[in-house]
Formats: sequence, C-alpha cells, structure tokens
Amino acid sequence: METFLTVFALMFVAEIGDKTQLVALTFAAKFKLIWVILGLSCAFILNNLLAVALGSFIGEVLPLNLVRIAAYCLFIAFGIWTIFGSDEEENASSKVIVNQFVTVFLFLFVAEFGDKSQIAAMTFSMKYHAPIAVFLGAVAGEISANLIGIGAGVLLGKTLPIKIIKWISAVVFIAIGVTGLILTII
Repeated sequence: METFLTVFALMFVAEIGDKTQLVALTFAAKFKLIWVILGLSCAFILNNLLAVALGSFIGEVLPLNLVRIAAYCLFIAFGIWTIFGSDEEENASSKVIVNQFVTVFLFLFVAEFGDKSQIAAMTFSMKYHAPIAVFLGAVAGEISANLIGIGAGVLLGKTLPIKIIKWISAVVFIAIGVTGLILTII
C-alpha cells in the first residue's frame, strides 16, 4: 500500500501543470466528456503498462544503487524538462483523427509515450519491485490529476498562471532528485 500511495502522490504531482492537462482541458471543451475521460484513461493505462513491464525487467538486471542514482537524476531531468519543455502538444489537440475517443486516446498515448510521467513509472517499477502497486498508483495518479485539471483548469487559469504551476511541479521534482541523490551517495 505504501508503494501505491507514494507512486500515486508523485505521479499526481508530476501531472499537475503538465501539458497533458492543457490538452485534456482542450479536448473537454470540444468533445463529450465521457470520450475524453475514456480516451485519456486508456492512454494512461497502456503507457503505464509498458513502462512498468520495462522497469520491472531493468530492475532485476541492474544493481539497486545504480538504479537509484539513475532514478534521481531522471527526477532532476523531469524538473528541468517541465520548465523548458516544448508546448507543441497544445496546438495538436484540435485535430480530429477518427472519432472523439480515438482522437483523445491516440493523441494522449503518443504525447505521453516517452514523456516524463511514463519514464517516472518505469523508474518507480525499477525502484520498488512491486509492479502492480506501481502500475495502479501511476494510472490512478495521472488520471486523478487530469480529471482535476479538466474540472478546475479554467478556474486556475484565471487565477494562477500555468507558468507558476509548472514551476512548482519542477521544483518538487528537482528537490526529490537532489535529496535522493544526496541520500543515496552519502
């Protein structure tokens, strides 16, 4: 349960202010909410399934200290990526591929493939050696953050600039990475 809650909380924080929330908000404004939620959920499930499977395999092959150092370096990279990442995903959300579900699913699956949250799920899988708890925590954290983003995005956008939200997420990731590296190396 501890692994699930840890992964849930960190993935939730990772998605707050992420471009995926902006894309989900855009889709929710154009499409039926049910198709946005289903497409988003299926994309996160498939991406995290792939990430956990790969992370579990790597976690069995590499020494734990090396995995920890790599994981904390990735957290620092995620923080930097959050600050300086591209905003190209926001513009692509207006294209319709086949139907609303398929559009949302394909766009978010591709947008999240190799994204910091998928790499984080893979990293958690390597670290915790509890693939089911990591998978469930990652999926629940991402979906929860995006549902909140859809529901509250308009209100937050009016009161708190997205840049501030991104900076908060970035600082949390960098702090986790730096703290983890220090504790692992010392």
